[in-house]
Amino acid sequence: MENNNTTQPEQTKESVLFQQLVDSYMSSNHRKKIDIIQKAYNFAKRALEGVSRPSGEPYINHPIAVALIASREMGLGSTSICSALLHDIIDNTDYTVEDIENVFGKKIAQIVDGLTKISGGIFGDKASEQAENFKKLLLTMSDDIRVILIKICDRLDNMRTLDNLPENKRYKVAGETLYLYAPLANRLGLNKIKTELEDLAFKYEHPDSYANIVRKLAHTQEQRDELFEKFTTPIREVLDAMGCKYVIKMRVKSPYSIWNKMRNKHVSFDEIYDILAVRIIFTSPSEEEEVNECFRIYVAITKLYKSHPDRLRDWLNHPKANGYQALHVTLMSNQGRWIEVQIRSDRMDKIAEQGFAAHWKYKAGDNSADTDGELNDWLCTIKEILDDPQPDAMDFLDAIKLNLFAQEIFVFTPKGEIVTLPSGATALDFAFHIHTFLGAHCIGAKVNHKLVPLSHVLKGGDQVEIITSNSQHVQPGWTAFVTTAKAKNKIMAQLRKADRDVRQKGLQMLREWLQQNNLSITTSIIKALCEEHGMEKQEHLFLDIGNGTITLGEKDLSRILGMKKPKGGVRWRRFVPFLKSKEKNEEIQELVTVKDGFDKDRACVISEENIGKYIMVHDCCHPIPGDDVLGYIDANDHIEIHQRSCQVANRLRNTYGHRILSVKWNMSGDELLSDATVAIKGIDRKGLLKDVSMVISDQLDVNIHRLEISSDEGIFEGRIELKVHDRDELSEIIDALKVVPGLQNVVRAY
Repeated sequence: MENNNTTQPEQTKESVLFQQLVDSYMSSNHRKKIDIIQKAYNFAKRALEGVSRPSGEPYINHPIAVALIASREMGLGSTSICSALLHDIIDNTDYTVEDIENVFGKKIAQIVDGLTKISGGIFGDKASEQAENFKKLLLTMSDDIRVILIKICDRLDNMRTLDNLPENKRYKVAGETLYLYAPLANRLGLNKIKTELEDLAFKYEHPDSYANIVRKLAHTQEQRDELFEKFTTPIREVLDAMGCKYVIKMRVKSPYSIWNKMRNKHVSFDEIYDILAVRIIFTSPSEEEEVNECFRIYVAITKLYKSHPDRLRDWLNHPKANGYQALHVTLMSNQGRWIEVQIRSDRMDKIAEQGFAAHWKYKAGDNSADTDGELNDWLCTIKEILDDPQPDAMDFLDAIKLNLFAQEIFVFTPKGEIVTLPSGATALDFAFHIHTFLGAHCIGAKVNHKLVPLSHVLKGGDQVEIITSNSQHVQPGWTAFVTTAKAKNKIMAQLRKADRDVRQKGLQMLREWLQQNNLSITTSIIKALCEEHGMEKQEHLFLDIGNGTITLGEKDLSRILGMKKPKGGVRWRRFVPFLKSKEKNEEIQELVTVKDGFDKDRACVISEENIGKYIMVHDCCHPIPGDDVLGYIDANDHIEIHQRSCQVANRLRNTYGHRILSVKWNMSGDELLSDATVAIKGIDRKGLLKDVSMVISDQLDVNIHRLEISSDEGIFEGRIELKVHDRDELSEIIDALKVVPGLQNVVRAY
């Protein structure tokens, strides 16, 4: 008799993942090229044999997981899946791009090359590795958008497995994700992936806040379910009577979005009223009927509930730049709550979740991308940003953020043609968008037939006419009020051309002045003069010397000869905010200096004994014990402490991620006090200040260091500077003040 109890070989994580990948691909609408996927998997498995991830698991699991995201969550085909399976081969093995091309062809090799980290400097030795890698991606992406799509898949899997990295590297990866990859996913219409990237980054950057919001969401789930059911029951009855084929879904605001709103609006979790939204997703007989069906449903449900007059959003006739289409209306429920309803077809819903990837098509024969008009415009913007030959690392990343991720407006030419610009664009941006000559000779504009200056910020629906003069030329001040990469690059190009002769003249004047003082021009002398006159670049120094803004004299000579000590390289004013509770300021300690052998993966632990050895950045975000903080190794190899949510810290993570350190607090005693400020606002009344003081001084026994108040037309505003032990004590003070009658807003101020 046959033994049916034969032990089956245990399935590994690798085999399970690959089978899921195969199943996902085979269930898609793509042509079934399973042979090349199997070939790419076998190639990657052999190449990565013996290579492990930081967790110790086989490295091959990562490219399979990336390929699975590309297939299952983006709907990409065999070329993308193979590229995902091979994307880390060049970084982690001796194989080259040529090897990939020989085995898998030019297209897959091109995508893999775009996904490969680069060495060498686009921005220079001290610049941002992340900016360089991102620029390489953009350069390749302008040929094939799949490069950035797979890179987003790669980042998503890295975020899902971020536990395996040291804490300082988690901050770097999470910061990059929030700064670049989540907005990029949003810009490409990958809403589901964007939300997960944001939530994962939030989870690692602010674990306590994340856990608190998740806990509150779970606690209030039953209430939302009840509200959803009561609100949608009448809607279902109406749609059934109309003969609609539909589904209604509940959308719950993500933890990151909730936290962001709590922080920006200075409200508590209980004060956020748009956590719940409703989606009506219907099936339309044809694409042509979708818009009409959306408005039919809109009319029907607004007969049931009163609509908010200022919250109708029509993304049907003018879709968002990422392809999103829907009709949004906010209705007043019978329970007295405003609820947003999103109406869209199942085709629109698919695009809302998968973005451009949902309607990705290829031309017959060469497999090149046949992208939509919006995507082509976006790629053109990328090329304009990359036109600048030597962008500064952060300027480059900021240009990406500003031009690619900003919300867009639609404006009209005098002939009624639609022009799409980033939100915040000015009349001068519009002029350069139409034509370089028009921008260079622009003296003003008419917006809706009214004369406005070049700096006038445009609004959606404006009709713009540009006024020019042949005597007008590009002005240096124009860069201050243009926002688009195209306008800025064209202005800078013409200014560089005009300034070239003046800079050459300034350089010659500097040489002659140095010769008169028996000196010759050197890099160190130029650097000293730049520091003396507050210049970041030597070109600015030469320009100001050439046009007479700077006159070289004894002060400059003293600086060069070392008679005056150079200004310190520390970018922030160092201060000691911590006081002994009954003593004077602590003696300033010698700062920690990062030297060779310093373990950057090990957390810096700040205690009462060593707190004076770190630079607390008072002028920036004013960290206090208990705050979520990180460390940054500055130009002098000292360690600055920033709050993780600080905008400067965000820029540092994305520009100098290799200098970021993990920081822990170990402030166990009650000896040290630190400065903190609370901003209050409310309805003025007699005795309000007395009640505030009693809560702080009498009830909580906290010392008020300084108090500033003002009252105007019955509105009371104030700032209270306190001495507290840590963030928990500050939070306790804020919570206690919120119950004072009349106070409407109590927040920590910086």
